[in-house]
Amino acid sequence: MVEPHTCRPSTRCCARRMARPARQRGKPMSRGERLRRALTELGPIFVKAGQVLSTRRDLVPADIADELSLLQDQVASFPGSEARAIVEQELKLPIGRLYAQFGETPLASASIAQVHAATLHDGREVVVKVLRPGIDAQIARDVKLLRSLGELAQRWHPNADKIRPLDVVAEVEKMLENELDLQREGASASLLKRNFASGVDLYVPAVHWELTSARVLTLERVHGISSDDIAAIDAAGLDRKALAAKGVRVFYEQVFRDNFFHADAHPGNIWVDPTRRDEPRFIALDFGIMGSLPEADQYWLAQNFIALFERDYARIAKLHVDAGWMPADVRLDELEAAVRTVCEPYFTRPLSQISLAELVVKLFQTARRFQLTLQPQLILLQKTLLNIEGVGRMLDPEIDIWAVAHPVLKRILRERYSPLHTLRDVRKQLPEWFHLAPRLPALVHDALQRVARGEQRLLADADAMSHQSRLVHRLLRMIAGCMLGATLLLCAVLLWALAPQHGPWLSLGLGIGGLIAFGFGWSRSR
Repeated sequence: MVEPHTCRPSTRCCARRMARPARQRGKPMSRGERLRRALTELGPIFVKAGQVLSTRRDLVPADIADELSLLQDQVASFPGSEARAIVEQELKLPIGRLYAQFGETPLASASIAQVHAATLHDGREVVVKVLRPGIDAQIARDVKLLRSLGELAQRWHPNADKIRPLDVVAEVEKMLENELDLQREGASASLLKRNFASGVDLYVPAVHWELTSARVLTLERVHGISSDDIAAIDAAGLDRKALAAKGVRVFYEQVFRDNFFHADAHPGNIWVDPTRRDEPRFIALDFGIMGSLPEADQYWLAQNFIALFERDYARIAKLHVDAGWMPADVRLDELEAAVRTVCEPYFTRPLSQISLAELVVKLFQTARRFQLTLQPQLILLQKTLLNIEGVGRMLDPEIDIWAVAHPVLKRILRERYSPLHTLRDVRKQLPEWFHLAPRLPALVHDALQRVARGEQRLLADADAMSHQSRLVHRLLRMIAGCMLGATLLLCAVLLWALAPQHGPWLSLGLGIGGLIAFGFGWSRSR
């Protein structure tokens, strides 16, 4: 089931409603509603800014964040004939050669692009996403204005250090830069589809690359129910409790298994497949905003979640410092006490009533007193966590987020940081190590000679240089041991396969020798 989005009313009509006194409309508007309406009137770029600001619940008051989360960037559509012309210009063929049928009436219209239904010559249904004409120049003009407003706010707003308006503007610019490249969006959809190739939990429409460019994206057309349409989901006979739990699992798998997550997961972009009664699943749409984390942040964040699930407040405090998110001179006992003060009141409630997203937001607010430094990727993740938990609780108000998330995260970490996974990583890096190994002694010798001639200032003291030298020798011993071990293992396999007349004992002996050599080389690197 595909439902066209409702286009935004004309600016003039909206302006008349805004100008009408609040008392004539029944009740005064809240400050959040006034801000939301003002951003809507200013146009799409400011709507995007409000959407980003709504994710900063650690900085923005809750009532304003709630209102800003209602912002939609739906605008009046542009003519279908223009969309047709853009498609023909981008794909270098007449529309009739590209599609058997192209609907000029858009299915949906937003600030950056609009979507049209089409049919391929083999009968398959697709949707064609087309960037608005002149959108690049409009966005550049609006971003320049938005940056000027951000600079004014940075200088004059009394809470500028908390709101950080220039950071918000930078986040909007980055978001829009990604959304203006539809080929990038197609690549994101393709990767997400590969990560969930089975299609059991999450289905991602296929990209038709031969009909895709930077300004045109052609995707398989899918039919589903918006995840907030509870009546339609019930009418389809789907198990909402199973769906809610699956949504939480899919989120943690995206973030911690694949390190690539859908960062705009509101109900309009997350549908439910009405045809899968026995095994309900979600359908993902709109891949313009995707997120990933640096590997280090991913590890520290996962460990923080585990410690939070297990109420290990001392470990949470230590992890924040070890990750570099807080200064090293922070008193761990005070940070631990602050974390405990936030968390303990939550744990007096039934687990099904604890909002993990709300708790994370309050932890961020508390941590800011200890000079917490957050990366934009973590803010994007916070927004996604809020969206996913909201979808989960709409589907199943009694869902125990903790009971679902904890075992999933532990399983992912167990697999990701297992000895087998570590050996695979080592195997990937071996060619680079082998390439560098012969050059290391010469590089060290050359560097020492330059220092001795005064051509390069020695930045480290004698103890540090000695430590670096020991590290180099350990690396060389490890590489030598690993190479010897790998050679012996290869000889054992070849002997077993090509010369069975010598019996198994010689091959077995070589294999054991190879394992011992490999283990010796690895142990000498420790």
